[in-house]
Parts: sequence; C-alpha cells; structure tokens
Amino acid sequence: MRRDLALALLLSLTLSPGAPPAAAKDAPPPEPPRGADLLRELEAAGRLSVEPPPATAGPPVVLRGGTVMTAGGETFSPGYVVLADGRVAAVGPGEPGTVPEGAVVLDVTGRHVTPGLIDTHSHLGVYPAPDARAHSDGNEATAPTTPGVWAEHSFWPEDPQIDLALAGGVTTLQALPGSANLVGGRGAVVHLVPARGSRAMLLPGAPGTLKMACGENPKRVYGTRQQAPSTRMGNLRALRQALLAAKHYEETWDAWSRKKAKHERDEAGKKSKKGKGGEGGPEPFPEPAPERDLDKETLAALLRGDLLAQVHCYRADDMLAFLQVADELGFRVRSFHHALEAYKVRDVLAARGVGVSTWADWWGFKLEARDGIPENLALVAEAGGRAIVHSDSPTGIQRLNQEAAKGLAAGRRAGIRLTEDDALRWITANPAWALGIDHLVGALRPGLRADVVVWDGSPFSVYTRAEKVFVDGVLRHDAGSPGIGSDALRGLEVEP
Repeated sequence: MRRDLALALLLSLTLSPGAPPAAAKDAPPPEPPRGADLLRELEAAGRLSVEPPPATAGPPVVLRGGTVMTAGGETFSPGYVVLADGRVAAVGPGEPGTVPEGAVVLDVTGRHVTPGLIDTHSHLGVYPAPDARAHSDGNEATAPTTPGVWAEHSFWPEDPQIDLALAGGVTTLQALPGSANLVGGRGAVVHLVPARGSRAMLLPGAPGTLKMACGENPKRVYGTRQQAPSTRMGNLRALRQALLAAKHYEETWDAWSRKKAKHERDEAGKKSKKGKGGEGGPEPFPEPAPERDLDKETLAALLRGDLLAQVHCYRADDMLAFLQVADELGFRVRSFHHALEAYKVRDVLAARGVGVSTWADWWGFKLEARDGIPENLALVAEAGGRAIVHSDSPTGIQRLNQEAAKGLAAGRRAGIRLTEDDALRWITANPAWALGIDHLVGALRPGLRADVVVWDGSPFSVYTRAEKVFVDGVLRHDAGSPGIGSDALRGLEVEP
C-alpha cells in the first residue's frame, strides 16, 4: 500500500504543470523483502523430503470402448482415454486417432471410466488400523489451538486402510488432524502411491491446508477440563486472540526485515563513498531475527493466503460466525466440513465461493448434528455452490461413489434437476478445487495427472466396483488380478 501511494505521488508531481520530468534516480527504491517472504523460505527449507518421491513409470495405456465420464460436463459413450508419461494425453468420443508406440490397449466396453476419486476429509494414516491408543495420532488435544502441528508427521504410510481406499477408486485424499482443537494443525494432501515416508506421498504442487473447528467439539474437550473455551463465545474469543497474535508476529518479522534491508543499503552507500580502496567490509546488522513461533507462523500463513482453511462446522449459525471472524482478520474459508446445515445458508456459501464437504445422510449422532437432511448436497449444488462428498471414515472412503449416488437420488426425489456429471463432480472436480489441486487432478482432461478408475458398471450403482485404478498412469489396483503393476494388466481384453 505504501509503495502504491509513493508511486501515485511521484506520478502526480511528474504530470503537474511546470514540474520537471522525473529522473530515473528519483524513482523509489525497490521494496525490501517482507517478513512473510523470509518465513516462506524458512518453511520451504523445512519441507524437504529425505526420500525422493515415487517415480511414475509404466507403459502408455489406451482405454477404449467404454463410457467416459470426464467430470467436466462431457460424457462420451463410447469414448477413449490415453494415458502416457503419467498424464492424460488424450480423451474423446469414439476411437483414438493415434495410439502411442508400445501402448497397452484395453477394451473397456460395458465399463465406465472416471477420474480418480478425491476425499477432502480423511483420517487414514493418522488413525491407522488396527485401532489402538498407540495409533491415536490425530488430535494434539493439549491446547485449544495447535496450528504448529502437521498431519504428515503422524501419517503412517503402511496403514492397511489405504489399500482399501484405493480399491474404492480413491486416488487422492486429505489426511487431517481431528477436531478437538479450534485449530488442529495442517492437513496433508497425499497421493495414494506407496512410499516409506509420508512426505514422499504428498501430492506435488498441492498448497498447504489448515484444519480448524467450531461448535461442540472444542468447547466439550476443554470445558470438561474446566478450562477455556467452554462455550461457543469462548471458542471465538480464543480463535480471534490466536489470529491477532499471529498478525502481530508477522508484523514483527516485517519490521525486522525492513530495518535489516535499510541497514544493508546504508552500508552499501558507505562503501561506495569510500571507493574501491576502502578498508573493511560492511557492518553486520546487529539485531537478531525474531524468535520463530511455529503456531503463529502457521496462522500467519493462513492470514496471507498461503494455507487453505478447512473448517469442521455443523450448524448454520456457527458457519456465519466463523465467516465473520474470517472477514475481521482477513482470511478466507475454503471449505466447511460436515456442514449438515449448509442448506440453510447455501446462498451465502455459494456467493462467497465456500465449498461444502459433507456426507450424504449421516446425522443425529450429537445435538449439533440433529438438523441434517439428505437433500443437503443437492440444495447446495442447486444454489450454485460447490457440493462435495467426504468420508471422515475408513469404511465410508471405500464407497464415495455410492454416497454420491445417495445424494443424487435424494435431490432428484425433491425435484432438483441434477445430472450424473453433477454427482461425479462431488467426488472429483469439486474436492480437487477445495484442496487447490484442480489444476492437477479431478477431471479427465489432457495435461492432468493420469488418475483414472475403470468401473465394471455405472459408478452410481451399489453393485459396481472399481475394477482398475490408475495413479499417475500406473495400475495400482486390479480387482481381477492378485498382482500389482504391469502384470496386473490382465482381466480385460488386451489388444496388440
């Protein structure tokens, strides 16, 4: 803002009558690095993986003859999809014009082909199987706000539930901390490709996310300990206090970085005056950098838009209250999760571009979940909002397609006009948007990652199963073969 004002003032002086032309030397100096930039550099240095990410390798694959549902408004029956070099190379109606050299051509007549499914709300890896206290790593329930913890540090890549999710057609999921805390910590957007460490499973190019919560859970967890927050008003006070402290934290870093930049400019000026023969080097900046605070650092990243807020919230009034805090402090909510009363404020959520990650028909398990209706997804979609089916369950994640089908049927019974493409988007394109990865996955479109599911029937039938699941163009699940990898490319007719 100050730079814009300086430029405007300079321009007004230049254009005023009688004012001499501005010389290049009078231009304002470039902005010094902000504290936010330095914090980004520190964070990037702390996110390096010891283990290299899995390589995407495998022969080109052509899927032809099936019903291709792109999740982009087009369905081709029959159609084709070409996978090469880990990407969708081509998609369209009829037969492919060209087939890559060495491609495996699979006749999928009678099958449906869709993008890989995406779950925005999972606790796989952080609450792995078998269920045991030793495996309970999802809630750092030691303080009402714990933004400095990251789900990737709890995520166990050997969780056997991951393979079951893959068998259900899921290729990407967001593993989240639990909802005991107002700010539970950072989420981990992982690709279901085997790796030894969680960081190697992170989807490259996915922005960071932050799990937050409102309503009953935080006030119950801490109220029963006779500490704040114990009420909804206590929830919002604690949240505002934490965000205000983070704002001050980044301002402190900004002030330090500007002082350091000024010192370096002054020292450079002194050296130029002394000439090349000057003795001694520049004086180092004497003031040490502010002490890092990982909790405040994460919330500062949220405030400047580097993290996408994923907010556990059931009631309509709680969603409105949370949006008011977001407006006050200057951040945006990317998606409300669970959101059983989203239908009551669907116009507000649609106008603000807030996604709704919810279930088809889970309700009634606590007081704030009493007013859920099965038409929730359909009503949000009808209002122009981004409806999303999530699981929050190691079993529900295995049948996201059936959950979408239930939401589709409920909406149609209520007279809401919905297509199967709309319902498919609830488990592909829309969750990709909510996670900020729709430029990578979530649709069958050339250039996107080759995450593809071949279903043995309509994906909206209870009798259908995911027959083949490709991640980055590599076959990772084959219901008709015990093997995984190139040997699993059987069970369908393979053409020469």
